[in-house]
Parts: sequence; C-alpha cells; structure tokens
Amino acid sequence: MKFLKDFAERLEACRKKAKLPQRKTAELLDIGFSTYRRYEKGERIPDLEDAAKMAKLFHVSLDYLAGLEEKS
Repeated sequence: MKFLKDFAERLEACRKKAKLPQRKTAELLDIGFSTYRRYEKGERIPDLEDAAKMAKLFHVSLDYLAGLEEKS
C-alpha cells in the first residue's frame, strides 16, 4: 500500500530531521514506543488523532505525511 509506505518514510524523515529518538518521539506523542515503531516500519496505520499529533509535533501537514503533497 503506497500510502502506508509514504507515511512511514516521511514520519521517519521528520523524526530524524528533528533529531529525536523513537522512544522520545513516542513519549512526546503520548503513545507506546512499540506502537510508534510500527508506524515508522509501515506495519500500522495511526488513527486520525495520532496522525494529527505527529503533524503538529513535526510542523508539517497531514497531507504531507500521507504523501499527498510534496512540501511540508
């Protein structure tokens, strides 16, 4: 599924750009570490609330995370 692959890749890129480890990112998002890791691996799709928290944390749009637009 292209959406899941795009989301996972962009999420990981945003986290690395912010220089945050996965564990700290999960803590900031108030989600479990293993859940966050599965989002980055493309094994799980976040619900809208978690996806919105991610976009806000990384200062990007939901459309960017979903691969619907190129610019963050």
